[in-house]
Amino acid sequence: MAFQLKSYMPRRLYARAALILLLPIISMQIVVSVVFIQRHFEGVTQQLTANLLVEMRYFVGQINGAATFEEAQAELGDLSPRLQLFARFTDELPQGDSRRIYDLSGRVVIRTLRGRLPSLTGIDLLSNHRRVKVGLETRHGPLLLNVSRQRVSASNPHQLLVLMIFTGLLTSAVSILFMRNQVRPIRRLARAAEAFGKGRTVSYKPSGATEVRAAGQSFLDMRTRIERQIEQRTLMLSGVSHDLRTPLTRMKLALSVMDQDEDTEALLGDVSEMEHLVSEFLAFARGDALDDAALTDPSDLLKDVVSAAERAGRKVQIAQTIAKGQLMIMRPKAVSRALDNLIGNAVLYGSQAWVSLDLLENAVRFRVEDDGPGIPEKMRAQALKPFARLDSSRNQSNRAGVGLGLAIAADIARSHGGRLILDESQAHGGLSVDLILTR
Repeated sequence: MAFQLKSYMPRRLYARAALILLLPIISMQIVVSVVFIQRHFEGVTQQLTANLLVEMRYFVGQINGAATFEEAQAELGDLSPRLQLFARFTDELPQGDSRRIYDLSGRVVIRTLRGRLPSLTGIDLLSNHRRVKVGLETRHGPLLLNVSRQRVSASNPHQLLVLMIFTGLLTSAVSILFMRNQVRPIRRLARAAEAFGKGRTVSYKPSGATEVRAAGQSFLDMRTRIERQIEQRTLMLSGVSHDLRTPLTRMKLALSVMDQDEDTEALLGDVSEMEHLVSEFLAFARGDALDDAALTDPSDLLKDVVSAAERAGRKVQIAQTIAKGQLMIMRPKAVSRALDNLIGNAVLYGSQAWVSLDLLENAVRFRVEDDGPGIPEKMRAQALKPFARLDSSRNQSNRAGVGLGLAIAADIARSHGGRLILDESQAHGGLSVDLILTR
């Protein structure tokens, strides 16, 4: 399987932008640190140690050249101040080499001295980080040399690394704050677009970089055009409703005063069907303009819809519901219409409707089940289209309906950022419809 870097990259824009800013800084820090350690800790330290080594070898040579111990003591007292090599004869010499684990320059010091000073017994860089203690075997006994650490390595060599790290962190913090300010307008635009997709209009003012402002202004223009189109469509449909209902009412009145026979009854039925068709079509077309979004308790809304269905003579039973108090933003009249359509379909094609309400992680789910013939899986997508005609089991002539119930419910679900799912009812054998609304 080929390695794909994309699968390991962060998904959020803010995280990706931060990664783009931080990677060059970290890479630069690593490269500079490696070069600095190689040239400063190794090159400079090795040169300083080599210079000190010359003085130490001369010092040891003068001590070994003394005829007696007293002469060696005199040489020691004379050379120590001049060479700044503080020395004394003692049996307490460092045995072996010791340094702190992070003392990189100490490793170079030990390696340089070990290679060029055969009489060396040990080097102590651990007991005092500001001093170097060197144990030597001389002709007149063990000798301890004590020199300043500054003579073998640069003073405070870690300062550059600390400064680099501090500068890198400061630069990263400034970059992240700057990027955060640049990403914030994009987040606001995304929230405004998401809210508008769910039928809500939130306040939004374009801000940020020029490109983001242009995108925000384009969104506002688009939202204004869509709102104007919806308003004009609603006004047009209201006029169409009035214009259609008036002649249909006259026709109905005229037929009612005529002699009642089979033809008259058939015409009255056709007029009633036309009125029902116009009402359903207008309800579908005006689905987005039913009401405004508001905080609503789904449990109370479901109980109100079921109560209204029972008063209308429908057989409905609440199978499951969540506790009250779980508020979410929705358009209550639109959701009530969707549930009423689903319950109407359930009792139309089955003997009873069972409704339930479940609280999901980021959504609520209304479920309506029946014990009717159901809808085959291959025809469920077709059933969600307006004016859909299915097989005879769910499209009998003696059952009122124009094929808009599921389409209206699906449109309302989409306007809330959710969806309508058709499935087979496991409990009752008929159709199961899930109306999912995101929170």
